Amino acid sequence: MSAPDSRISYQPPRGKPLGTNPAFIFGAGVMRPILNLVVKRDWRGGEKLPKSGPAIVVCNHISYLDPLTFSHFLYNNGRAPRYLGKESVFRIPLIGMIIKAAGQIPVTRESKDAIKGMEHAVAVLKAGHLLGVYPEGTLTRDENLWPMMAKTGVARLALATGAPVYPCASWGPEKVIPPYGKKIKLFPRSKVSVLMGDPIDLSKFKGRESDIEAIEEATELIMDEITRLLEILRGEKAPAIRFDPKKSGLPRTGNFKKAKRK
Repeated sequence: MSAPDSRISYQPPRGKPLGTNPAFIFGAGVMRPILNLVVKRDWRGGEKLPKSGPAIVVCNHISYLDPLTFSHFLYNNGRAPRYLGKESVFRIPLIGMIIKAAGQIPVTRESKDAIKGMEHAVAVLKAGHLLGVYPEGTLTRDENLWPMMAKTGVARLALATGAPVYPCASWGPEKVIPPYGKKIKLFPRSKVSVLMGDPIDLSKFKGRESDIEAIEEATELIMDEITRLLEILRGEKAPAIRFDPKKSGLPRTGNFKKAKRK
């Protein structure tokens, strides 16, 4: 593993909620009142979130709004998350400066540099932070917005660090900002639901962090739990076979709808 990046803080979490710093508090102070105006909160299971110590929270990904509403849920339940985020977002003037100062982690997806993001994530977990991850790596390609086949990064992190994995499901952000949409629906307020489940039991995979079969099985178990929680929120069953973007002919990342129009 390469040396930690000095631009990313690996200091133990401090503040209240735990993990905040001045930049995070500033961002939360701006965004929380706006979110309260735009969405009606339906938050469940937040009491299961550990009050301290390293942990990984995972959730389905259906809208560009997800990181804001999910962070709001976690923040109001006592923890300020660190995210692995698309590197290009960190280049946006002012926004990039704020999110990096808030401790978020840039990742260059689908490249040899992506391993650096994993190394940063391990260091952040070892420092005792809460790490937020969208296992699918991008907005779902499933036409009905069910979770799709995920990457194996979360399972690798969990098995390498021993950090517990808390599954979550979110439903409603797609009504405010549709997947890859540019129009934002502000009124009337949309209901946004977040449901957190119990930590996933990955004990049978302990000591098998280099075993590809174990990593893939653990990944499936994590996605099964996210899907089960989403079924509860939506009140319907997910497809028996999970959408696999590798078999769809769609690009793995980026706006595939935009690519189709070209």
